[in-house]
Amino acid sequence: MTPEEWQYLAILLISIPVGFLFKKAGPGLKQWGAAGVGVALTLLTCGPHILHSLVTVLGTWIIMETWPRSCHALALAWTFLYLLFFRMVTVLGLPAPTPFTNAVQLLLTLKLVSLASEVQELRAQKETDPQKRPTVGQLLAVPSLPQVLSYSYCYVGLLTGPFYRYRTFHDWVHQGPARVPSWEPLLLRARPAPLFGLLFLLSSWLFPLEAVREDAFYERPFAFRLFYMVPVFFAFRMRFYVAWIAAECDCIAAGFGAYPVGAKSRAGGGPTQPYPAPDSPEAGAATKYDYETIRNIDCQQTDFCVRVRDGMRYWNMTVQWWLAQYVYKSAPARSYVLRSAWTMLLSAYWHGIHPGYYLSFLTIPLCLAAEGCLESGLRSRLGPKAQQAWDWAHWFLKMRAYDYMCMGFVLLSLRDTLRYWASIYFCIHLLALGGLLLGLALGGGGPGRRGGGARSEAKTLPNKHPTPPDKLREE
Repeated sequence: MTPEEWQYLAILLISIPVGFLFKKAGPGLKQWGAAGVGVALTLLTCGPHILHSLVTVLGTWIIMETWPRSCHALALAWTFLYLLFFRMVTVLGLPAPTPFTNAVQLLLTLKLVSLASEVQELRAQKETDPQKRPTVGQLLAVPSLPQVLSYSYCYVGLLTGPFYRYRTFHDWVHQGPARVPSWEPLLLRARPAPLFGLLFLLSSWLFPLEAVREDAFYERPFAFRLFYMVPVFFAFRMRFYVAWIAAECDCIAAGFGAYPVGAKSRAGGGPTQPYPAPDSPEAGAATKYDYETIRNIDCQQTDFCVRVRDGMRYWNMTVQWWLAQYVYKSAPARSYVLRSAWTMLLSAYWHGIHPGYYLSFLTIPLCLAAEGCLESGLRSRLGPKAQQAWDWAHWFLKMRAYDYMCMGFVLLSLRDTLRYWASIYFCIHLLALGGLLLGLALGGGGPGRRGGGARSEAKTLPNKHPTPPDKLREE
């Protein structure tokens, strides 16, 4: 592990006991105390580069106050253009930001775009129907600048996520501490993290990524080069599993993002159903809560869901909700594949300017198109047992596709990514293209046409979730 990774882990672990303290606090201490901790944490890890986040917040607030009817699109343009400036500061002769500054800037971008969208929606509603009551999860009032700052710098999720909306933050600030459980869901959530951590250390030691950048690696047999992407992606997954589980535990310790089960919360979006306050202390004590709003990873489903599309749904779930809500729905195209390509392009840009991000993310639409055509053109014609065998093969190829795309994500540079992919003959690209052509030849119509009715799945390949996030809806 790098020194930065150890610092991330230390911050996440320290935040857990801090969360228990804030859970018992009143609204004022929650709002300003959590923001104070966040500012101190940002100063500690970012130093003077905190100015980047402050300028982004102030610019977005000015946009929301000056152009309320179009502040969502303007905030999206402002924050994403500032990301470009932020990543090019060294070209202008300015000091390079720390990796922690980059993390703060990424998550702040998601928060501010979401807030601007909610503000625009609320103001439009007040203009057309001032008496209409806010819908589930909607803003209750336009936040002031101090409130926007407290939301932006709240220590919860500041460096690692999960993303959450302003309404989630507001509900936590005004939440009664006695009603929300923490210890039991925290221990349940944290249980697999030590094993994942050990697996990460072992796999990254046995199969270091740096070996792929060495000339000697490409003198090894083809089978070895092809296999090597499997443990690299395995280590990549284990590292993020540990980080995101710890980040979720930070939220759970503070009672952040807890809603009644009946609210049917979605990762990132929050409640989707009304959840009236209990009418008696007994009813309040009997209310069951969950933390689906801040759920960022479903490890089992990520590893064992069948399709590429489903793998996206269960990975970085709160960010996937944000992409679906604020990018996919407004994409300048109607086709599922084109919308997916647009979403993946902006997702790559959000992650950074390294070519490896774009090569990896823009491979996803090709895989989505291929599996959609094969499902509707071929799988739908198979019997139940053959469909089950197909799902096993599909799962295997899905994992290899993610192994392949991960190499671009971690190698980053154009040269290193293309060198590795060329050494295994661009096999996933060719396989996906061949599957797409075969599916089209058999009459497959793409992801929106799922032939064969409901999916029949092997029990060892579960593909369902109690509250699936709103990610890349089918046409």
